[in-house]
Amino acid sequence: MDLIGEIKKRSVRVDKGIEEYLPVSRPTELYKAARYLPDAGGKRLRPAIVILAAEAVGCEPEKVLPAAVALELVHNFTLVHDDIMDRDDIRRGMPAVHVKWGEAGAILAGDTLYSKAFEIMTCANGTPENLLKCVDILSRTCRDICEGQWMDIEFEDRTDVTEEEYLDMIEKKTGVLYAAACKIGAILGGASTETADTLYEFGRLIGIAFQIYDDVIDMITPEEVLGKVRGSDLMEGKKTLIAIHALNNGVEMDIFGKGEASIEEINDAVRLLEDSGSINYARDLAVSYIAKGKGLLDILEDSESKDILLAIADYMIQRTH
Repeated sequence: MDLIGEIKKRSVRVDKGIEEYLPVSRPTELYKAARYLPDAGGKRLRPAIVILAAEAVGCEPEKVLPAAVALELVHNFTLVHDDIMDRDDIRRGMPAVHVKWGEAGAILAGDTLYSKAFEIMTCANGTPENLLKCVDILSRTCRDICEGQWMDIEFEDRTDVTEEEYLDMIEKKTGVLYAAACKIGAILGGASTETADTLYEFGRLIGIAFQIYDDVIDMITPEEVLGKVRGSDLMEGKKTLIAIHALNNGVEMDIFGKGEASIEEINDAVRLLEDSGSINYARDLAVSYIAKGKGLLDILEDSESKDILLAIADYMIQRTH
């Protein structure tokens, strides 16, 4: 299967939806800033999952297009604010929103994406009851993302972060948006409560695996493929699952939290993590989450859309960046 091609087919619809539902209006610079990241592209995994979940339960994709756009705008809203908090100046190979429009402008652009997402969600083709359910899911999801981001910041000043706390944090910061994409697509597609809830759990599990494997990629992918310095998580002292496992097993990483290191020091630290089994531990856990998530899709009838959802689950732990 050409997974990227299948995602792109649905991305074209999402791109047109963004043009339609988020036009550049007055004040022009605000909407230019709001459209900046969505127009820059990205994988479009979350909106594609909304459409695929709807297709998998027998719904026409156009009926859920506004919901797919809403999910993509929420994702981009989090990226705009993340870049401000992390002081990251580059996003998708371009200057970040706060670099082009200043921090105040970027905050307003992010807030615009957030508020428009809820407005656009109500344009989806669904019963008032189902639209209300979807708005509620989106609201709870945004709250969880904020909680997860707060936890991530809080972990920076702690040395006793547990694996359970880390998994809770990434579920909120990353997993819930994939979960919401699945459930919203299923609800608007007319699925039963059981099917919608099962798809939510599928999305939650593959979203958690996505984030765990992101931490693995930071260690194993060459810089020219990764697009940033390999091992940056170590230098920043991030409490990833790999770091937590290593620290719990007495692995001493001299570069951990030091901010910078030579290529030789990074290679030595990564080798330590490989030898200690910490990288494999994280990889294996991500694989187990994917396997469990894929098993849940037995609730769906066989279809091309179901096969694509299964392929997306595998992609979460096979990608290189």
